[in-house]
Amino acid sequence: MAIPVFFFEEDILFKPKKKANLRTWIKHTIIAEGKSLKELNYIFCSDQYLIQINQQYLNHDTYTDIITFDNAEIDGVIQGDIFISVERIKENAASFSGNETDELHRVMIHGVLHLLGYKDKTKSDKSLMTQKEDFYLSERLM
Repeated sequence: MAIPVFFFEEDILFKPKKKANLRTWIKHTIIAEGKSLKELNYIFCSDQYLIQINQQYLNHDTYTDIITFDNAEIDGVIQGDIFISVERIKENAASFSGNETDELHRVMIHGVLHLLGYKDKTKSDKSLMTQKEDFYLSERLM
């Protein structure tokens, strides 16, 4: 049975590498957190596309690297849409002296962690989120 993790592009051309490995890694993360996966859509887009979503749905007028929408109808079942600005990924990788693939994977798993219930508004929440990101990044099958 195919893993229900899908990759789309909106106003840019972008295809993540090793999609099968990404799907397995994401599903493993969700199962490790005691949840099940119904469907997860990653939508890769530009800064401009994402800021419009930020303004329209969240009333925020700022650039961001990711916006996550939880579409789950049943507790414990992950279903959502994760919008990622490829421009922000590239800029963040350059700013933090990292590589773009690692930054992309960090942001991808960050969105999954939000769907799993993790927050990042307080200092302690951010710390736990970063710990979880680091742990699951170390579990990648790449």
